[in-house]
Amino acid sequence: MSTITRRRVAGASSSTDDNNAVDGSHSPHHNATSPSSEKKIAYDPDDIDDSKSTPRLTLMEEVLLLGLKDRQGYLSFWNDSISYALRGCIVMELALRGRIAMVKDSNRRKYPLTDRYIEVINDKLTGEVLLDEALKMMKISEKMSVASWVDLMSGETWNVMKIGYQLKQVRERLAKGLVDKGILRTEKRNFLLFDMATHPIADTACKEEIIKRVCTMLVTRVSASSIDSQSDVPHAYLRTVCMICAAYAANVLENALLYMQPDLREQAFNKVDELMNDFSTWPFAGSGAKNDIRPGSELSLEVVAATLNVLTKMDAIADTTVTIRTRKFLTNRLLQRKQMVVDVIHPARPSISKDELRDKLAKMYKANKEVISVFGFKTHFGGGKTTGFALIYDNVEALKKFEPKYRLVRIGLAEAPKGGRKQRKEKKNRAKKFRGTKKAKAAAGKK
Repeated sequence: MSTITRRRVAGASSSTDDNNAVDGSHSPHHNATSPSSEKKIAYDPDDIDDSKSTPRLTLMEEVLLLGLKDRQGYLSFWNDSISYALRGCIVMELALRGRIAMVKDSNRRKYPLTDRYIEVINDKLTGEVLLDEALKMMKISEKMSVASWVDLMSGETWNVMKIGYQLKQVRERLAKGLVDKGILRTEKRNFLLFDMATHPIADTACKEEIIKRVCTMLVTRVSASSIDSQSDVPHAYLRTVCMICAAYAANVLENALLYMQPDLREQAFNKVDELMNDFSTWPFAGSGAKNDIRPGSELSLEVVAATLNVLTKMDAIADTTVTIRTRKFLTNRLLQRKQMVVDVIHPARPSISKDELRDKLAKMYKANKEVISVFGFKTHFGGGKTTGFALIYDNVEALKKFEPKYRLVRIGLAEAPKGGRKQRKEKKNRAKKFRGTKKAKAAAGKK
Protein backbone atom coordinates (compact mmCIF):
# COMPACT_ATOMS: atom_id res chain seq x y z
CA MET A 1 0.00 0.00 0.00
CA SER A 2 1.52 3.30 -1.04
CA THR A 3 1.35 6.43 1.05
CA ILE A 4 1.56 10.08 0.03
CA THR A 5 4.08 12.28 1.81
CA ARG A 6 3.59 16.02 1.66
CA ARG A 7 6.83 17.89 1.08
CA ARG A 8 7.38 21.64 1.15
CA VAL A 9 10.46 22.89 -0.65
CA ALA A 10 11.86 26.39 -0.12
CA GLY A 11 12.75 27.90 -3.48
CA ALA A 12 12.28 24.71 -5.45
CA SER A 13 15.28 24.51 -7.73
CA SER A 14 13.93 21.74 -9.94
CA SER A 15 10.30 22.21 -10.74
CA THR A 16 10.42 19.54 -13.45
CA ASP A 17 11.43 16.81 -11.01
CA ASP A 18 8.72 17.81 -8.57
CA ASN A 19 6.07 17.74 -11.28
CA ASN A 20 7.25 14.31 -12.29
CA ALA A 21 6.99 13.23 -8.67
CA VAL A 22 3.34 14.28 -8.59
CA ASP A 23 2.36 12.88 -11.95
CA GLY A 24 4.39 9.72 -11.91
CA SER A 25 3.94 9.10 -15.64
CA HIS A 26 6.97 10.93 -17.00
CA SER A 27 9.74 9.03 -15.25
CA PRO A 28 10.00 5.40 -14.21
CA HIS A 29 11.67 6.42 -10.95
CA HIS A 30 8.52 8.20 -9.80
CA ASN A 31 5.93 5.82 -11.21
CA ALA A 32 3.11 5.18 -8.74
CA THR A 33 2.65 1.61 -10.04
CA SER A 34 6.31 0.69 -9.77
CA PRO A 35 6.90 -1.98 -7.12
CA SER A 36 10.19 -0.35 -6.07
CA SER A 37 8.55 2.96 -5.08
CA GLU A 38 6.74 2.74 -1.77
CA LYS A 39 5.93 6.44 -1.41
CA LYS A 40 4.69 9.25 -3.57
CA ILE A 41 6.04 12.73 -2.89
CA ALA A 42 3.66 15.60 -3.51
CA TYR A 43 3.64 19.31 -2.74
CA ASP A 44 1.29 22.21 -3.09
CA PRO A 45 2.78 24.76 -5.53
CA ASP A 46 0.75 27.51 -3.85
CA ASP A 47 2.70 27.01 -0.61
CA ILE A 48 6.13 27.75 -2.06
CA ASP A 49 7.77 30.73 -3.72
CA ASP A 50 8.81 30.91 -7.33
CA SER A 51 12.42 29.72 -7.56
CA LYS A 52 13.47 32.66 -9.75
CA SER A 53 12.34 35.32 -7.28
CA THR A 54 13.45 33.51 -4.12
CA PRO A 55 17.06 33.98 -2.98
CA ARG A 56 19.08 30.86 -2.32
CA LEU A 57 20.15 32.17 1.10
CA THR A 58 18.21 34.28 3.55
CA LEU A 59 19.65 37.35 5.27
CA MET A 60 20.06 35.34 8.49
CA GLU A 61 22.06 32.63 6.73
CA GLU A 62 24.36 35.13 5.02
CA VAL A 63 25.11 36.90 8.31
CA LEU A 64 25.72 33.56 10.02
CA LEU A 65 28.13 32.49 7.27
CA LEU A 66 30.14 35.69 7.71
CA GLY A 67 30.45 34.96 11.43
CA LEU A 68 31.36 31.26 11.16
CA LYS A 69 35.00 30.23 11.25
CA ASP A 70 35.68 28.30 8.06
CA ARG A 71 37.51 25.30 9.49
CA GLN A 72 36.38 25.29 13.11
CA GLY A 73 32.72 25.71 12.20
CA TYR A 74 31.51 27.77 15.16
CA LEU A 75 30.92 31.41 16.04
CA SER A 76 33.04 33.44 18.43
CA PHE A 77 32.12 32.69 22.04
CA TRP A 78 32.46 36.39 22.91
CA ASN A 79 29.96 37.63 20.32
CA ASP A 80 26.74 38.50 22.17
CA SER A 81 25.35 40.77 19.44
CA ILE A 82 24.61 38.28 16.69
CA SER A 83 21.52 36.77 18.34
CA TYR A 84 19.66 40.09 18.40
CA ALA A 85 20.80 40.98 14.87
CA LEU A 86 19.53 37.64 13.52
CA ARG A 87 16.05 38.36 14.89
CA GLY A 88 16.16 41.69 13.10
CA CYS A 89 17.11 39.86 9.90
CA ILE A 90 14.00 37.67 10.26
CA VAL A 91 11.77 40.76 10.31
CA MET A 92 13.58 42.30 7.31
CA GLU A 93 13.41 39.05 5.35
CA LEU A 94 9.65 38.79 5.86
CA ALA A 95 9.25 42.42 4.76
CA LEU A 96 11.40 41.95 1.64
CA ARG A 97 9.35 38.88 0.70
CA GLY A 98 6.15 40.91 0.99
CA ARG A 99 4.72 39.04 3.98
CA ILE A 100 4.50 41.92 6.46
CA ALA A 101 4.08 45.69 6.19
CA MET A 102 3.34 48.75 8.27
CA VAL A 103 -0.28 49.24 9.26
CA LYS A 104 -1.70 51.65 6.69
CA ASP A 105 -2.71 54.53 8.92
CA SER A 106 -2.03 58.18 8.17
CA ASN A 107 -1.56 58.86 11.89
CA ARG A 108 1.41 56.49 12.12
CA ARG A 109 3.78 59.27 11.08
CA LYS A 110 3.17 60.94 14.43
CA TYR A 111 5.09 58.13 16.11
CA PRO A 112 8.79 57.22 15.89
CA LEU A 113 9.66 54.79 13.12
CA THR A 114 10.42 51.90 15.47
CA ASP A 115 7.12 52.32 17.36
CA ARG A 116 4.82 51.96 14.34
CA TYR A 117 2.69 48.81 14.20
CA ILE A 118 3.20 46.07 11.60
CA GLU A 119 0.75 43.51 10.27
CA VAL A 120 0.73 40.37 8.12
CA ILE A 121 -0.43 41.12 4.57
CA ASN A 122 0.34 37.72 3.04
CA ASP A 123 0.28 34.53 5.12
CA LYS A 124 1.67 32.34 2.33
CA LEU A 125 4.39 30.11 3.79
CA THR A 126 7.98 30.71 2.68
CA GLY A 127 9.34 27.20 3.20
CA GLU A 128 11.93 28.49 5.69
CA VAL A 129 11.18 27.14 9.16
CA LEU A 130 12.19 30.23 11.13
CA LEU A 131 10.41 32.63 8.80
CA ASP A 132 7.22 30.58 8.85
CA GLU A 133 7.31 30.32 12.65
CA ALA A 134 7.69 34.09 13.01
CA LEU A 135 4.99 34.70 10.39
CA LYS A 136 2.48 32.49 12.24
CA MET A 137 3.19 34.29 15.52
CA MET A 138 2.63 37.69 13.94
CA LYS A 139 -0.60 36.53 12.33
CA ILE A 140 -2.30 35.17 15.49
CA SER A 141 -1.07 37.83 17.92
CA GLU A 142 -2.00 41.44 18.43
CA LYS A 143 -0.38 44.13 16.30
CA MET A 144 2.94 45.31 17.72
CA SER A 145 5.80 47.55 16.65
CA VAL A 146 9.02 46.48 14.96
CA ALA A 147 11.08 47.12 18.09
CA SER A 148 8.66 45.05 20.18
CA TRP A 149 8.82 42.09 17.80
CA VAL A 150 12.62 42.05 17.66
CA ASP A 151 12.79 42.26 21.47
CA LEU A 152 10.19 39.53 21.98
CA MET A 153 11.79 37.13 19.50
CA SER A 154 15.12 37.73 21.28
CA GLY A 155 13.55 36.99 24.68
CA GLU A 156 14.20 40.50 26.01
CA THR A 157 10.98 41.02 27.96
CA TRP A 158 9.83 41.00 31.57
CA ASN A 159 6.27 40.14 30.57
CA VAL A 160 5.71 36.52 31.60
CA MET A 161 2.76 36.22 29.21
CA LYS A 162 5.01 36.96 26.19
CA ILE A 163 7.96 34.70 26.93
CA GLY A 164 6.56 32.19 24.43
CA TYR A 165 7.32 34.59 21.56
CA GLN A 166 11.04 33.92 21.89
CA LEU A 167 12.61 32.06 18.97
CA LYS A 168 14.99 29.51 20.46
CA GLN A 169 18.16 27.94 19.05
CA VAL A 170 18.12 30.24 16.03
CA ARG A 171 21.82 29.84 15.24
CA GLU A 172 21.74 26.06 15.47
CA ARG A 173 18.61 25.81 13.32
CA LEU A 174 20.11 28.12 10.70
CA ALA A 175 23.28 26.03 10.63
CA LYS A 176 21.27 22.83 10.12
CA GLY A 177 19.39 24.51 7.28
CA LEU A 178 22.72 25.37 5.63
CA VAL A 179 23.80 21.75 6.07
CA ASP A 180 20.67 20.66 4.19
CA LYS A 181 21.56 23.11 1.40
CA GLY A 182 25.05 21.61 1.13
CA ILE A 183 26.90 24.73 2.26
CA LEU A 184 27.96 23.45 5.71
CA ARG A 185 28.75 20.02 7.07
CA THR A 186 28.34 18.67 10.59
CA GLU A 187 31.23 17.53 12.78
CA LYS A 188 31.77 16.88 16.48
CA ARG A 189 34.53 18.63 18.38
CA ASN A 190 35.63 18.06 21.94
CA PHE A 191 35.71 21.17 24.15
CA LEU A 192 37.35 20.08 27.41
CA LEU A 193 34.60 18.08 29.16
CA PHE A 194 31.88 17.93 26.54
CA ASP A 195 31.33 17.31 22.84
CA MET A 196 29.84 20.01 20.67
CA ALA A 197 28.41 19.86 17.16
CA THR A 198 30.21 22.22 14.81
CA HIS A 199 29.48 23.15 11.22
CA PRO A 200 32.59 23.80 9.09
CA ILE A 201 32.07 25.27 5.64
CA ALA A 202 31.77 22.70 2.87
CA ASP A 203 31.03 25.07 -0.04
CA THR A 204 33.61 27.84 0.27
CA ALA A 205 32.51 29.42 -3.02
CA CYS A 206 29.22 30.46 -1.42
CA LYS A 207 30.93 32.43 1.37
CA GLU A 208 33.44 33.91 -1.07
CA GLU A 209 30.56 35.20 -3.19
CA ILE A 210 29.06 36.93 -0.14
CA ILE A 211 32.42 38.50 0.76
CA LYS A 212 32.85 39.66 -2.84
CA ARG A 213 29.44 41.36 -2.75
CA VAL A 214 30.31 43.07 0.53
CA CYS A 215 33.65 44.38 -0.75
CA THR A 216 32.15 45.52 -4.05
CA MET A 217 29.43 47.45 -2.26
CA LEU A 218 31.72 49.11 0.30
CA VAL A 219 34.86 49.87 -1.69
CA THR A 220 33.77 50.49 -5.28
CA ARG A 221 31.15 52.82 -6.66
CA VAL A 222 28.25 50.64 -7.72
CA SER A 223 24.72 51.73 -8.61
CA ALA A 224 21.51 50.12 -7.42
CA SER A 225 20.29 49.59 -10.98
CA SER A 226 23.41 47.60 -11.95
CA ILE A 227 23.00 45.22 -9.00
CA ASP A 228 19.27 44.78 -9.62
CA SER A 229 19.86 44.04 -13.31
CA GLN A 230 22.27 41.21 -12.46
CA SER A 231 19.76 39.37 -10.25
CA ASP A 232 16.20 38.08 -10.63
CA VAL A 233 15.59 38.48 -6.89
CA PRO A 234 13.47 41.55 -6.04
CA HIS A 235 15.22 44.36 -4.12
CA ALA A 236 18.69 42.85 -4.74
CA TYR A 237 20.47 46.12 -3.90
CA LEU A 238 18.44 46.66 -0.74
CA ARG A 239 19.00 43.04 0.33
CA THR A 240 22.75 43.57 0.11
CA VAL A 241 22.50 46.78 2.15
CA CYS A 242 20.44 45.00 4.82
CA MET A 243 22.90 42.12 4.97
CA ILE A 244 25.88 44.46 5.39
CA CYS A 245 24.18 46.56 8.08
CA ALA A 246 23.03 43.46 9.97
CA ALA A 247 26.54 41.98 9.80
CA TYR A 248 27.92 45.26 11.14
CA ALA A 249 25.43 45.19 14.02
CA ALA A 250 26.31 41.53 14.69
CA ASN A 251 30.05 42.29 14.88
CA VAL A 252 30.89 39.89 12.04
CA LEU A 253 31.54 42.35 9.20
CA GLU A 254 35.24 42.48 10.12
CA ASN A 255 35.60 38.89 8.93
CA ALA A 256 34.80 39.99 5.37
CA LEU A 257 37.33 42.84 5.46
CA LEU A 258 40.30 41.03 7.04
CA TYR A 259 42.52 41.02 3.97
CA MET A 260 41.94 44.63 2.97
CA GLN A 261 44.52 47.36 3.29
CA PRO A 262 44.01 49.54 6.40
CA ASP A 263 42.96 52.54 4.30
CA LEU A 264 40.40 50.53 2.35
CA ARG A 265 39.09 48.96 5.54
CA GLU A 266 38.56 52.36 7.10
CA GLN A 267 36.85 53.53 3.91
CA ALA A 268 34.58 50.48 4.06
CA PHE A 269 33.53 51.15 7.65
CA ASN A 270 32.82 54.78 6.80
CA LYS A 271 30.62 53.56 3.94
CA VAL A 272 28.75 51.27 6.35
CA ASP A 273 28.07 54.23 8.64
CA GLU A 274 26.62 56.13 5.67
CA LEU A 275 24.43 53.18 4.70
CA MET A 276 23.16 52.81 8.26
CA ASN A 277 22.30 56.50 8.43
CA ASP A 278 20.68 56.60 4.98
CA PHE A 279 18.59 53.43 5.18
CA SER A 280 17.49 53.64 8.82
CA THR A 281 15.13 56.50 7.99
CA TRP A 282 11.96 56.58 5.93
CA PRO A 283 11.85 57.49 3.14
CA PHE A 284 15.34 56.18 2.39
CA ALA A 285 18.03 58.82 1.95
CA GLY A 286 20.45 56.67 -0.06
CA SER A 287 21.40 57.66 -3.60
CA GLY A 288 20.20 54.36 -5.09
CA ALA A 289 17.26 53.84 -2.78
CA LYS A 290 14.61 55.36 -5.04
CA ASN A 291 15.50 53.02 -7.90
CA ASP A 292 14.93 50.00 -5.65
CA ILE A 293 11.42 50.93 -4.47
CA ARG A 294 8.74 49.19 -6.49
CA PRO A 295 5.15 50.44 -6.57
CA GLY A 296 3.07 48.86 -3.83
CA SER A 297 6.04 47.86 -1.67
CA GLU A 298 6.42 51.11 0.25
CA LEU A 299 4.80 49.87 3.47
CA SER A 300 6.93 46.72 3.48
CA LEU A 301 10.14 48.66 2.90
CA GLU A 302 9.16 50.99 5.73
CA VAL A 303 9.44 47.92 7.99
CA VAL A 304 12.99 47.40 6.69
CA ALA A 305 13.90 51.00 7.56
CA ALA A 306 12.40 50.59 11.04
CA THR A 307 14.37 47.39 11.66
CA LEU A 308 17.64 49.01 10.59
CA ASN A 309 16.79 51.87 12.93
CA VAL A 310 16.45 49.34 15.76
CA LEU A 311 19.83 47.80 14.88
CA THR A 312 21.55 51.20 14.93
CA LYS A 313 20.70 51.49 18.62
CA MET A 314 22.53 48.31 19.54
CA ASP A 315 25.51 48.73 21.85
CA ALA A 316 27.83 47.20 19.25
CA ILE A 317 27.15 50.16 16.94
CA ALA A 318 26.11 52.94 19.28
CA ASP A 319 29.34 52.79 21.29
CA THR A 320 31.55 53.28 18.25
CA THR A 321 29.57 55.18 15.63
CA VAL A 322 30.98 58.61 14.83
CA THR A 323 29.94 60.39 11.64
CA ILE A 324 32.01 63.32 10.34
CA ARG A 325 30.64 65.78 7.81
CA THR A 326 32.50 68.81 6.45
CA ARG A 327 30.99 71.95 4.93
CA LYS A 328 31.98 75.46 3.82
CA PHE A 329 35.16 74.05 2.30
CA LEU A 330 37.60 76.75 1.18
CA THR A 331 41.12 76.65 -0.27
CA ASN A 332 43.26 79.51 1.06
CA ARG A 333 46.29 79.87 -1.21
CA LEU A 334 47.68 82.81 0.75
CA LEU A 335 47.94 80.83 4.00
CA GLN A 336 48.71 77.54 2.18
CA ARG A 337 45.83 75.59 3.67
CA LYS A 338 42.33 74.19 3.21
CA GLN A 339 39.80 75.27 5.81
CA MET A 340 36.34 73.93 6.62
CA VAL A 341 33.62 73.62 9.22
CA VAL A 342 33.36 70.13 10.72
CA ASP A 343 30.19 68.56 12.14
CA VAL A 344 30.77 65.48 14.31
CA ILE A 345 27.71 63.32 15.03
CA HIS A 346 28.25 61.04 18.06
CA PRO A 347 24.84 59.92 19.41
CA ALA A 348 26.19 57.54 22.09
CA ARG A 349 29.46 59.26 23.01
CA PRO A 350 29.84 62.39 25.11
CA SER A 351 32.53 63.79 22.82
CA ILE A 352 35.36 62.84 20.49
CA SER A 353 39.01 63.64 21.13
CA LYS A 354 40.87 66.03 18.84
CA ASP A 355 43.53 63.41 18.21
CA GLU A 356 40.94 60.90 16.97
CA LEU A 357 39.33 63.62 14.88
CA ARG A 358 42.65 64.46 13.23
CA ASP A 359 43.13 60.76 12.41
CA LYS A 360 39.75 60.52 10.71
CA LEU A 361 40.19 63.76 8.76
CA ALA A 362 43.63 62.61 7.60
CA LYS A 363 42.10 59.44 6.14
CA MET A 364 39.17 61.31 4.61
CA TYR A 365 41.39 63.83 2.79
CA LYS A 366 44.43 61.54 2.31
CA ALA A 367 46.67 63.94 4.17
CA ASN A 368 49.33 63.63 6.84
CA LYS A 369 47.99 63.89 10.37
CA GLU A 370 50.82 66.30 11.28
CA VAL A 371 49.50 69.04 8.94
CA ILE A 372 45.94 69.05 10.37
CA SER A 373 44.81 71.45 13.06
CA VAL A 374 41.37 71.32 14.72
CA PHE A 375 39.96 73.85 17.16
CA GLY A 376 36.85 75.64 18.42
CA PHE A 377 34.70 72.55 18.95
CA LYS A 378 31.52 73.02 20.95
CA THR A 379 28.89 70.38 21.70
CA HIS A 380 25.29 71.33 20.93
CA PHE A 381 22.75 71.47 23.72
CA GLY A 382 21.50 67.97 24.44
CA GLY A 383 24.66 66.28 23.14
CA GLY A 384 25.11 64.05 20.14
CA LYS A 385 26.57 66.68 17.82
CA THR A 386 29.71 68.81 17.99
CA THR A 387 30.76 71.54 15.57
CA GLY A 388 34.16 73.15 15.09
CA PHE A 389 36.84 74.11 12.57
CA ALA A 390 39.62 72.21 10.79
CA LEU A 391 42.65 73.43 8.85
CA ILE A 392 44.68 71.19 6.53
CA TYR A 393 48.02 72.81 5.61
CA ASP A 394 50.07 72.00 2.53
CA ASN A 395 53.12 71.13 4.64
CA VAL A 396 54.41 71.19 8.21
CA GLU A 397 56.43 74.39 7.61
CA ALA A 398 53.28 76.31 6.67
CA LEU A 399 51.53 74.97 9.77
CA LYS A 400 54.36 76.13 12.05
CA LYS A 401 54.39 79.53 10.35
CA PHE A 402 50.69 80.41 10.51
CA GLU A 403 49.33 78.47 13.51
CA PRO A 404 49.28 80.17 16.95
CA LYS A 405 51.77 78.82 19.45
CA TYR A 406 49.20 77.34 21.86
CA ARG A 407 47.84 75.08 19.10
CA LEU A 408 51.37 74.04 18.14
CA VAL A 409 51.96 73.11 21.78
CA ARG A 410 48.74 71.05 21.78
CA ILE A 411 49.85 68.87 18.84
CA GLY A 412 53.43 68.55 20.07
CA LEU A 413 55.21 70.80 17.55
CA ALA A 414 56.30 73.38 20.13
CA GLU A 415 57.15 73.48 23.81
CA ALA A 416 55.10 75.40 26.34
CA PRO A 417 57.03 78.30 27.91
CA LYS A 418 58.06 77.50 31.48
CA GLY A 419 58.57 81.07 32.67
CA GLY A 420 61.03 82.33 35.28
CA ARG A 421 61.43 81.10 38.85
CA LYS A 422 59.49 84.08 40.23
CA GLN A 423 56.59 83.53 37.82
CA ARG A 424 56.33 79.84 38.75
CA LYS A 425 56.32 80.73 42.46
CA GLU A 426 53.56 83.33 42.01
CA LYS A 427 51.50 80.87 40.00
CA LYS A 428 51.82 78.27 42.75
CA ASN A 429 50.78 80.77 45.43
CA ARG A 430 47.76 81.88 43.39
CA ALA A 431 46.65 78.27 43.13
CA LYS A 432 46.73 77.98 46.94
CA LYS A 433 44.32 80.86 47.49
CA PHE A 434 40.67 80.20 48.33
CA ARG A 435 38.06 81.62 46.01
CA GLY A 436 34.27 81.69 45.88
CA THR A 437 32.43 79.45 48.36
CA LYS A 438 35.67 77.94 49.61
CA LYS A 439 36.84 81.40 50.68
CA ALA A 440 33.58 82.05 52.55
CA LYS A 441 33.75 78.68 54.31
CA ALA A 442 37.37 79.27 55.31
CA ALA A 443 36.47 82.70 56.76
CA ALA A 444 33.52 81.20 58.68
CA GLY A 445 35.75 78.51 60.14
CA LYS A 446 38.21 81.03 61.55
CA LYS A 447 35.41 82.83 63.42
